[in-house]
Amino acid sequence: MDGEAEEEYEEEDVYEDEPPRRRFRWLKWLVLLAIWGGVGLAGFVLWFAWDLPRPEAALDAARRPSLTLEDREGRIFATYGDVVGDPLRLTDMPSYLPAAAVAVEDRRFYGHFGIDLIGIARAAVVNIRAGRLVQGGSTITQQVAKNLFLTNARTFRRKVQEVLLTLWLEQHFSKQEILEIWLNRVYLGSGAWGVDAAARLYFGVSARNVTLWQAAVIAGLPRAPSRFSPRVDPGAAAARGREVLAAMADTGVVTAELAGVAAGQISFPPRPATAGWFADWAADRVEAVLPPGADAAVRTTLDARMQAAAEARIAALIEGPGARAGVSQAAAIVLDAQSGAVRVMVGGRDYRSRPFNRAVVARRQPGSSFKPFVWLAALEKGARPDDTVLDAPIRLGTWAPQNYEGKFRGNISLEEALAHSVNTAAVRLLIQAGGPRAVIAVAQRLGITTQLPRDDTLALGTGEVTLLELASAYAALFNGGFKVSARSIESIRSEAPVALPNAAPPRVVEADVAAMMVRMMAAVVRSGTGTEAALPGRLVAGKTGTTQDYKDAWFVGGVGGLVIAVWMGNDDNTPMKGITGGSLPARLFHDIAADILR
Repeated sequence: MDGEAEEEYEEEDVYEDEPPRRRFRWLKWLVLLAIWGGVGLAGFVLWFAWDLPRPEAALDAARRPSLTLEDREGRIFATYGDVVGDPLRLTDMPSYLPAAAVAVEDRRFYGHFGIDLIGIARAAVVNIRAGRLVQGGSTITQQVAKNLFLTNARTFRRKVQEVLLTLWLEQHFSKQEILEIWLNRVYLGSGAWGVDAAARLYFGVSARNVTLWQAAVIAGLPRAPSRFSPRVDPGAAAARGREVLAAMADTGVVTAELAGVAAGQISFPPRPATAGWFADWAADRVEAVLPPGADAAVRTTLDARMQAAAEARIAALIEGPGARAGVSQAAAIVLDAQSGAVRVMVGGRDYRSRPFNRAVVARRQPGSSFKPFVWLAALEKGARPDDTVLDAPIRLGTWAPQNYEGKFRGNISLEEALAHSVNTAAVRLLIQAGGPRAVIAVAQRLGITTQLPRDDTLALGTGEVTLLELASAYAALFNGGFKVSARSIESIRSEAPVALPNAAPPRVVEADVAAMMVRMMAAVVRSGTGTEAALPGRLVAGKTGTTQDYKDAWFVGGVGGLVIAVWMGNDDNTPMKGITGGSLPARLFHDIAADILR
């Protein structure tokens, strides 16, 4: 019995010793699994994090230098590069501006840890029901991580990196700081980065001073900056602003009544004239004097009201009588005769479809609009407006110039010869003035820079010039004899010092001679080829120009202290249907002058 009892006791000991060993083995495996899981997770994180940008450096990331162009009244009409405003704290802004951003972009911003799981679930349900992607679930912190540090690549790797950076931001910055970063760095369309830049660009004020409806429009931009930009689609911008106001009312930021009042106040000024040709021309000139990499805000010479009037007149003329006459393009320049400040520059029919600048780049034959330089050369040789010149057939070698009307008047005064644009008289005056070299010297002295033909055909404008240089050269005739250079810059505000030329314009024509030229060109408008340009109650003086086969038609003249130059034609040199400088160009001069001199 004792032996049996002892045997039972030993067997019971062996049986009771097994569970602790098994528990130890399970614990060992759990520890190993935890260790290897941790190693695997670390490897996973390292794999996605090895090429992450250093967040501290990315917060000060480089940007393209900004160039902001303002018209002469200080309104922004063009931007280049990355436009930024002042870095603002939340306390610098009206409280409803950051509140609008939170209401429409991330309502649980202050309650989540950077990732809004509820928002993601809600967006997934909405997208599944819609059958397409209509709503996102990214938070403001995620947007900061993505926009500041990452590319827009739609890959799993980038999404994981976004999550890692989001968590890093939430650990290193307060919610207020993250919101400040977002408000100062978010892209808001038309080159504007941050709410202060957007407020200045779209409303002409700092973000410190935006109204409730302006704050709502700005806060609505990040979802689709290009589509909701007030400069691109004012209607879409207004509708989006009303959506933001509704969201603000829904979250209790403002009352429904106040949101309704603000929604009714949303109004944008009429879309400005494109002024794209002027903007490109001015930007090139600014970059020539700015140090590389410098930001600048430039007050230009552009008059936005005049520009809009000229663009509208050109569009209406080309679409109406111009289309019937085979005219597909036109260009216009308006500049101040005293200073050379360009107020208007229209380089073609439509900048958006083709930005080629026919006012600055295109070289065309000016025809008879070049004749004032011939008459000026003759006056400087002692001739006077009442002196006579012979209008009769003339042959120079194999060339026999003809008058447009096909008839001859005999001896006529210089004034009458210019008024009726008599070709034979022009050739005789060129010879009397000293030939092509003498006339070229006069034209160059006034500002013509293109190469001109050194033969007698020069009298009829067979050289090629640009509209801008012809307008600039005419200015000396209307300002008492001083040479001006066309300019686009009034002042530059930049951290880098910029020196603008400020030399007094040189005299290139004696005052009495310039007055005689204006007298003769006034006869062109009063009783000659340019009567369509006349404006009741104003002294208008100018000159028509038409080239062979009606390929180019010009009118350049002065009125009210301004020089207005107009060109019409076709880019492929296709002839127009009987269009002379005294027809549509003179009429366009009249219409532009009537609008801008109101």
